[in-house]
Amino acid sequence: MQPPDSTKPSRHFSNRRAAFATGFKDALGAPVLVLFAGMIGFGAMGQTHGFNAWMTGLTSLLMFALPGQVVLLEMLISGSSVLAIAFAVTLTSARFVTMVVTLFPQLHRQDRNRGLYAWVHLLAMTAWAVSMREFTYMSPKYRLSYFIGIGLPCWLIALPGTVLGYLAAGWVPAAVTLGLVFINPLFFLLTFTEVKPWANRIAIVLGCLIGPGFYVLDANSSLLTTGLVAGTLAYALDRKWLRPAPVEVSA
Repeated sequence: MQPPDSTKPSRHFSNRRAAFATGFKDALGAPVLVLFAGMIGFGAMGQTHGFNAWMTGLTSLLMFALPGQVVLLEMLISGSSVLAIAFAVTLTSARFVTMVVTLFPQLHRQDRNRGLYAWVHLLAMTAWAVSMREFTYMSPKYRLSYFIGIGLPCWLIALPGTVLGYLAAGWVPAAVTLGLVFINPLFFLLTFTEVKPWANRIAIVLGCLIGPGFYVLDANSSLLTTGLVAGTLAYALDRKWLRPAPVEVSA
């Protein structure tokens, strides 16, 4: 008698359109609201520092990467060179490499084609975290449609949220509007704790514990070093003690 298959999909769709509609519906809750709040904060940041509405709005539409957008504005304010700005923004966006190589290989083989170069623009922390949590419960052939359903409304809400924050910057205290920027990573953190592997949760806890120490040592590189050290330690602990040993199949 074989053990029950715990990875058997529990979300069933009649077709790809239904998977897209479900993803779109799932996005209209916390993912869209959280991203909308973050973009309001970014729009307020652009207005507060004297950038025009066109540049601030197009930054959200074309970049769609809130940490990179914040770095871009801060370095423009400080008068940094174009080369330094490009390097810094690229460095802050390095997380997308990990997000792509962990999410897209879970798609159906026929969906892993050049079309992903277009859909990857919809990849954000919110869409990635929700997809990583939900992909295990659905058949691979519906995963891309579900991801597009999650990512599209999040991307479409980025520009209106930025414009609203830009226009509302003078109505509410600056600390409130700028604080909205941090809602997005907080949502990502809470969502990521629900992803099944324990290594993810260990990495989050270790990051919270050692992050302040690295910040004291060097504030500029603290985020990068915290992620590198916490993630490496979590992976090592998972491989040594938590991950179940492979089952040997005898002939």
